[in-house]
Amino acid sequence: MAVFKPKFITFDCYGTLINFDMAGAAAAIFADRVSPEQMSAFTTDFARYRMDEVLGAFKLYPLVVADALYRTCNKWRVECTEQDCAAVMTACATWGPHPDVPAGLAKVAEAFPLVLLTNSTDELIKNHVPRLGAPIHMTITAEEVGAYKPQMKGFEYMLNKLDCGPEEILHVSSSLRYDLMTAHDLGIKNKVFVARGHDAGNPYFGYSEINDIGGLPAVVGL
Repeated sequence: MAVFKPKFITFDCYGTLINFDMAGAAAAIFADRVSPEQMSAFTTDFARYRMDEVLGAFKLYPLVVADALYRTCNKWRVECTEQDCAAVMTACATWGPHPDVPAGLAKVAEAFPLVLLTNSTDELIKNHVPRLGAPIHMTITAEEVGAYKPQMKGFEYMLNKLDCGPEEILHVSSSLRYDLMTAHDLGIKNKVFVARGHDAGNPYFGYSEINDIGGLPAVVGL
């Protein structure tokens, strides 16, 4: 069976490529207000509220994070300040790639242009792209699109900007909920699920599964 050779390999960035540790940042900041026994549930709520926030009217990502954090703290009846929200975003800017990313990306970049479709701001993503260890052909942020994944608008915008159809790309993500479910609904048949433990897999959505980016070259026959 012939190996699919995409026109572009497109990626989710945060979580898939960058070790995006919102849970760790929140746990460090709120360690004085949330017990160790409750922290996992607290940070899970923070993640769920972030998802809910990106489904609404567009606002820049620091506001998404702040509003999600305020809602989480309201549920848990703990104090949340502007300084807490700012500290999460300060931590975010420091994160680098998962250890497997630079070598795996560099290998596929030899044969295919790489594109990022990311729920980021134009300014924030500048901290992360240089750390990936491979040339990035194009970066498209939620700020540029005016909408966040899992909404369809980002994928539609990307396909238009790349001047290609959904059948011409391979989309790579560690999140079914943010990326691969939407990609499936838009007819992007060639998908890769990076099983980093963020989401449970579901074969219904039709993807190749790899444990890390080191497995990506084999998917495209390299």
